Amino acid sequence: MHRIIALVCLVISVAACTNPNDLDEAPAPLGDFALGHNVVVTPNITKGPASRDASDEEWIAAMTSAIDERFSRYEGDKLYHIGISIEGYVLAVPGVPLVASPKSALILNATVWDDAAGKKLNEKPEQITVIESFSGETMLGSGLTQSKEDQMRNLSRNAAKLIQNWMVRQKYQEDWFGGTEADRRLRAEARAEAKAAKAASEAAEADAELPEEG
Repeated sequence: MHRIIALVCLVISVAACTNPNDLDEAPAPLGDFALGHNVVVTPNITKGPASRDASDEEWIAAMTSAIDERFSRYEGDKLYHIGISIEGYVLAVPGVPLVASPKSALILNATVWDDAAGKKLNEKPEQITVIESFSGETMLGSGLTQSKEDQMRNLSRNAAKLIQNWMVRQKYQEDWFGGTEADRRLRAEARAEAKAAKAASEAAEADAELPEEG
C-alpha cells in the first residue's frame, strides 16, 4: 500500500514530459557510446490504483524495444550497458472526460555500465518518472482513446527519451562516454571561456571598489 501511495504522489507531483518522436533525426551526442546489453527487469513492480493490468513480460518487452529503438542508433567505439528496473506504473482506465480521466505513468530506475571498466557509471540508480505525452488522443485521458499496448508503448518511448536526456547531461557534467577529440576541445574551450569571464568580472568589481582620485 505504501508503494502505491508513493507512486500516486509521484505521478501527481512530477510531470516529466518529453517528445520521443525524434528518431528520424540525428541522435544527441553521446561520445564513444555504443549499446551493449539492454537489460530490463521488474523485481518490485507495483501497479497503481485505477490502472489496467499489464504483466511483467509485457513491460519488459515494451521497454526493451524502446531502449533498443533509441540507443542502437549510436555507433561509438566503446560498449556501454543500460539496466532498467521498472518500479511502478499506472495505465489509465476510462474515466469521465476532463473530470476523472487519470493519466498513465511509469516509474523506473536506470543504471549505465562501462563494459571495458566492468563497473557502473552511476552507483546510485537514476529514478525517472514518466507521464504520458500530451496529444489529441490523450487530452481526454488515454484510457478512453488508447489500448493498453498503445499506452505502454507511449510510456516506454518517453522513458527512453528521458534516459537519453539524462545520459547527455551526465556526458557534459561528469565526462561520461569519453567523446571525440572535438568534444574534448569544445569542453576545454567552454571551460577556458568561463574562467576568463569570471576573471574579467572579478577585475571589474575590483576596479569599481577603488577610491576615486581627488
